[in-house]
Amino acid sequence: MIKERVRVEVFKDYYHNTVKFVMNKQYFSEHPKHVWIIAKYNDQWLLTQHKNRGIEFPGGKVELNESPEEAAKREVYEETGGLVEQLDFIGQYYVDGKGGDIVKNVYFAQVSHLEEKSHYYETEGPVLLDLIPEDVKSDSNYSFMMKDQVLKIAVQEVEKRSMRN
Repeated sequence: MIKERVRVEVFKDYYHNTVKFVMNKQYFSEHPKHVWIIAKYNDQWLLTQHKNRGIEFPGGKVELNESPEEAAKREVYEETGGLVEQLDFIGQYYVDGKGGDIVKNVYFAQVSHLEEKSHYYETEGPVLLDLIPEDVKSDSNYSFMMKDQVLKIAVQEVEKRSMRN
């Protein structure tokens, strides 16, 4: 059997941890403990305002007895009020962090509806943008999670896929 070649992107994140990103499911883990969701609603990017970190795409931990896909849909709803209509796997990344290793699945979500909620958990609710600013790395309004190659790779993949449809 010939093993499939996998393209692994390796870079440093905002905190100088080594990150490895692949577009293959279950490459680093069959059971990732975290998810991050690049979301769109009505042709706008759907982000959230985290109370401590700033503007970022929704994401969080996979709960016990929950699949990563279920976690992704739940996190989008909890943090933005968004109801996910379509969810597509983008990639998986591994962070060799100072406080421990993290494996996270990245998804693209097409959101069909935004519900106004009285509580958005650790966020202040949805943020809609026509464009993601090019200078996000130097903008203190944005979370550290928006400042490394994962965002760039994921958004490029989302745009490439949307051009095919």
